Amino acid sequence: MADAKKKKKKKAQLPFRLNILFFVVFLLFSILILQLGVVQILNGKTFQAEIDRTSNDYTEISVPRGKMYDRNGDLIVGNNAEYAITYTPDKGTRAKKRLDVAERLATYISMDEGDDGDYGVTERNRKDYWYLKNTEEAKSRLTDKEENNMDNSEQYSTMIERITDEEIALSNFTDQQLEVMAIKKEMDKAMALTPQTITKGNDVTPREFARVAEHLDKLSGVNATTDWNRKYPYDNTFQAFTGQLTSESEGILAEKKEYYLTRGYNRNDRVGRSGLEQEYESILRGRKEKIQYTTNKEDTVVDSDVAVEGQRGKDLVLSIDMELQKQVNSILRKELKTAIQNQPYENKEMDRALAVMMDPQTGDILAAGGQYYNRKEKEFQNSGLSTIHNAYSFGSAVKGATVLSGYESGVIKPGRSFYDAPIKIKGTPVKKSYHNLGQVNDLDALRLSSNVYMFYIAMRMGGDFNYQPNEPLNFDPEAFTEMRSYFSQFGLGISTGIDFPSESTGYEGSDPRAGNLLDFAIGQYDTYTTMQMVQYISTIANNGYRVQPHFLKSIRNPVPHSEELGPVYKNNNTEIINRVEMDQNYIDRVQEGFRQVFQEPGGTAERYFSDQPYQAAGKTGTAEADVYKNGEKVHDAENLALIGYAPYDDPEVAFALIVPQAGTGNKHPISYKIGQGILDAYFKLNNKKDEE
Repeated sequence: MADAKKKKKKKAQLPFRLNILFFVVFLLFSILILQLGVVQILNGKTFQAEIDRTSNDYTEISVPRGKMYDRNGDLIVGNNAEYAITYTPDKGTRAKKRLDVAERLATYISMDEGDDGDYGVTERNRKDYWYLKNTEEAKSRLTDKEENNMDNSEQYSTMIERITDEEIALSNFTDQQLEVMAIKKEMDKAMALTPQTITKGNDVTPREFARVAEHLDKLSGVNATTDWNRKYPYDNTFQAFTGQLTSESEGILAEKKEYYLTRGYNRNDRVGRSGLEQEYESILRGRKEKIQYTTNKEDTVVDSDVAVEGQRGKDLVLSIDMELQKQVNSILRKELKTAIQNQPYENKEMDRALAVMMDPQTGDILAAGGQYYNRKEKEFQNSGLSTIHNAYSFGSAVKGATVLSGYESGVIKPGRSFYDAPIKIKGTPVKKSYHNLGQVNDLDALRLSSNVYMFYIAMRMGGDFNYQPNEPLNFDPEAFTEMRSYFSQFGLGISTGIDFPSESTGYEGSDPRAGNLLDFAIGQYDTYTTMQMVQYISTIANNGYRVQPHFLKSIRNPVPHSEELGPVYKNNNTEIINRVEMDQNYIDRVQEGFRQVFQEPGGTAERYFSDQPYQAAGKTGTAEADVYKNGEKVHDAENLALIGYAPYDDPEVAFALIVPQAGTGNKHPISYKIGQGILDAYFKLNNKKDEE
């Protein structure tokens, strides 16, 4: 009976314990359900957003640059499409993944071995490769203290330092491994989501390009695409002026880094580093194609789309006539060669000739040529940039400005005569013309190129109207400022405003003595560029209106998939910088003097131009340019200059040319021959166009 009671009591206790257990389980499930409810109802959207989290990033792909054409629509600078293999890494791409891609890519392409046959691989590249292949071994060389106290970058640098030269040497890397290193070296330059060129151009064969394109699914981040390189149909005829681009490895110019970065450039973008490529960079660069990349929280690209369509750069139509440019270069080369061969002695200093042709009405530069004879290589080279960057004494070519200064300052009047005989100022050497010319007026002074007439103008502007032989002059140094002010109205000694980087404005003498002003008046003190001189003669030809010389004629919108010129975006209209503050009668008078130089008996250029149908006008110039070595005069030399325009009664072309340090006693009249040759070329070409 007692046992039965115990069993009954035990049975009664069992459900109670189960109830407690069930209750605990119920509480746990209730808490779990409550927690799930909080997650689903209160924080569900937040957690789902975290699961689905992506980010949008943008990258820009370069487009072909704008082209350059001459005034007749002939292509001067174009683009050549070329194969390119590029690499665009995800944001989180690690070095090991890049190496894997490089190893796969190396089975499809070949890299340039380089001059030393090592593919351009450095010692650091080898150590980086060794580390990735022996990571655990490299890590074992760090102490626990170093791992705790160093960040990842410091640890990596330390491990690389501890890879010995002997280990690298014993690795005896194969050509295939070196090639992989070369590929990875280029890949390592890439910034996240920004294409980096691995190889391109002649280094990529059509077969390699096709193989890479076929296996892109196995080459994460790699693309087989098209890049562009400049082409020059006229070779180097005008290439110095069109300029150069930076290399891809160089990228944007370091000295203008902030300028480019604030205007949307990437660091590895190629930009114009010189010439018109630099001057019109913002127009030629075009609009990059903008790609939107969508990445997940692991920084893996999950989608991409074109956000902004790219458009190649706008095209430039230049004022240059390339056929005339070719002929000008040829004439300069021919006459310079002849002059060097016919020197009365070996003049090793005469090595170049420069010329510029311009439309005096519009400022269009029609041709700008220069030829330099490299005596060491015994070959001619184009040196047209010297017309803008190098300044010389142009001698008597400036006498038109001197006469006009005399008129406007009131020290002479049209028709005023002086007796041309040597000038002797106390304490200075005798100054004279090339021979005594007797009584000359202003027109005679220009036609015969009288130095003495110009000396009288300078002395009078300095305040001395009563020159007495062998006596000191009464001289006001401010005369320098006054005469230079008149000269500057023609563009002499100041910027011409030409659309080209780094224009020289010449040398301005700093010693304001009377004798130097006399030299200034005959073009033998201050120096000028050939571009300044063509602007000066154009201003006289253009009745005193100084126009801005320019290479750009118009900007055209590009036409997709066409070699044709597109519609006009903007015309570069003629810009008048100033009108000289001189009476028109004075300018007419100098124009007549310049006509007589080329057309009338006794004119210093009459022999070469009076029988030409285009009826030119202008001025000759000879300036002392003696050759000195180690402070001692070696021999005499002269700059031979010539400026002019034609026809004299309705000018359509102006020119300026100079042959520096041409020596004396020349058997070959190089400056006259060049002037005659380039004018002949201009009018023959234009007559041909008119007939067509």
